[in-house]
Amino acid sequence: MSTASSAPQADARSARRKATALAVAAAVGGFLFGFDSSVINGAVNAIEGQFELDPSVTGFVVAIALLGCALGAWAGGRLADRWGRTHVMVLGSVLFFVSSILSAIAFTAWDLALWRFMAGVGIGIASVIAPAYIAEIAPAAMRGRLGSLQQLAITVGIFAALLSDQLLAESADGAANVLWLGWEAWRWMFLVAVVPAAVYGVLALRIPESPRYLASKGRDDEARAVLASVLGPDEDADDRLAQIHRSIAADEENAEKGTLRGGTFGLKPIVWVGILLSVFQQFVGINVIFYYSTTLWQAVGFDESQAFLVSTITAVTNVAVTFIAIALIDKVGRRPLLLIGSAGMALSLGLMAVAFTQATGSGEDISLSGPWGVIALICANAFVVFFGASWGPLVWVLLGEMFPNRIRAAALGVAAAMQWIANFVITMTFPPLLSAFGAAVPYLLYAVFAALSFVFVLTKVRETKGVELEDMGEESHSRA
Repeated sequence: MSTASSAPQADARSARRKATALAVAAAVGGFLFGFDSSVINGAVNAIEGQFELDPSVTGFVVAIALLGCALGAWAGGRLADRWGRTHVMVLGSVLFFVSSILSAIAFTAWDLALWRFMAGVGIGIASVIAPAYIAEIAPAAMRGRLGSLQQLAITVGIFAALLSDQLLAESADGAANVLWLGWEAWRWMFLVAVVPAAVYGVLALRIPESPRYLASKGRDDEARAVLASVLGPDEDADDRLAQIHRSIAADEENAEKGTLRGGTFGLKPIVWVGILLSVFQQFVGINVIFYYSTTLWQAVGFDESQAFLVSTITAVTNVAVTFIAIALIDKVGRRPLLLIGSAGMALSLGLMAVAFTQATGSGEDISLSGPWGVIALICANAFVVFFGASWGPLVWVLLGEMFPNRIRAAALGVAAAMQWIANFVITMTFPPLLSAFGAAVPYLLYAVFAALSFVFVLTKVRETKGVELEDMGEESHSRA
């Protein structure tokens, strides 16, 4: 191979590595997102016992972070347009760091709820900024794979939280027991989050700003340098920068279109597609598995240690199957994977509902005898497989890329805020549904929503594979 031909290939590899490195750094926010939203899993029973809470208050303490997430997601998109993507990442890391310490030293359930709300604001910010930043620095051919890193980081964060919960609980012979320095193990579960929070803040200070934000502020030399570092020799940074400026100019000429308003029920159709993608992602009940799995499996008959282990295995499964989405998303496309995921989730959730019709007892005091416990465990993990290979990563990819430039950050913020509100609804309603009807009814409801998500994708969601961000238009993504 000649030197002349090898040099462009080396430049292309260098550009791919640079784009991947920036995407990984941004996706650390996803790790915190997964870690902080799931760390409550191993602590929930100990908190309920220590503060003598009834189930409804416990549900509120668990779910209050999700309202903070909605606020952070809604505000994050707007702040990103004013301050820049990386500055808002730093804000998210500070909120993570401070809330982790304050949650660890909580005196009552109510101040713990306040600090969990603060953590939620940080999670919400990370949930918006990471996919937007990754979409804006990634070449079109790599955008799906790099966008999926957000969900991979979330799943790794979930796994890390469940594993650290398990290790701390076992070291203290129970999450409610004192571990070190007179603190119970559940307090250390929260405190561990300060380490990745600090890492995220340092990385956010070191990575370059989004080229689209830089161009919008007239910082063309910086924008050109970032584009040149991630595009490689096959694409011209000046041409791409010119594309961005044409898009910005068009936005300024059509300023009235730069809002989310218009169309059905006061919002543009493409915004409704993003909102409904977010709502369906949560209404299939995925976070019931991760927020309440330890409690759920104890109800099925596992002891605390075994329930932690099963929850950790489920989290590992979630991490592993995300690689399936990363491998296929830029080859198969977004829409086919979503359809397969919807069908698989509906089937596995339906079978879980059938299994729990065979439970004896009521509320949380239930047990599954014979083969039904094994069937429920297999179906729960099958559900995680179908979700993790489709709706988990693909919704974040679509939200980062599907909106027109002029409304991307704001529309992503609204869609992500609705995702967290939907998450809040599911998290708050599961404990009373479990108490009143057992597990069969909620899982049947989640199966119905999974089936409806199939119809929604089939009729309303268009493919975005290979489309440049500057070419995204409202009419390209929705039949709504």
